[in-house]
Amino acid sequence: MTATLPNLLTGLRLVMVPVAVVLLVVDGGADGAARWWALVLVVLASATDWLDGYLARRWNVVSSFGKLADPIADKVLVLGVLAGLVLVDGVPWWPLAVLIVREVGVTLGRLAVARDVVIPASRGGKLKTFLQLSSLIAYLIPGMPGWIDGVAWWLLVAATVVAVVTGIDYARMIVRASRDYREAQQRRQDDAAR
Repeated sequence: MTATLPNLLTGLRLVMVPVAVVLLVVDGGADGAARWWALVLVVLASATDWLDGYLARRWNVVSSFGKLADPIADKVLVLGVLAGLVLVDGVPWWPLAVLIVREVGVTLGRLAVARDVVIPASRGGKLKTFLQLSSLIAYLIPGMPGWIDGVAWWLLVAATVVAVVTGIDYARMIVRASRDYREAQQRRQDDAAR
């Protein structure tokens, strides 16, 4: 059970996201019960993000699936809820567009080298996720004064800047991992030919 619990939590997070987005859209900016439930699900999903990684490291059951699925679950959570906020609350669209390009690029790059090497989340990537989730939670809290939306906005801007910087860093790691793999393959072929 200890080996699968972190991965189950990651899967649970993936299930919570569409429910939270539907609740947000159903609420339509009315700050009613549906928005409160969306907020609860996003907070729970954010908690599972921390908990699954903590348990995997503590129990020494870090898996390749978890290293790959956990960041994907984070991306689905952030992009899904942010898209809902853009639609419902009129949050500016451009951070969402930048984040989509970054997340798709990093995910495709990770998947391209996944059979050879797993590139885990970096500290910068974790900071980005923390800033994003803090922003989303601040935006989701119903009935907050306008300055809270201002704080949420600047957290989102900071997250977007960190996303671009870490996206460039991930691109370098992906290129390096791909190059190292090709060089190792070439050395094996050269050794076999001797």
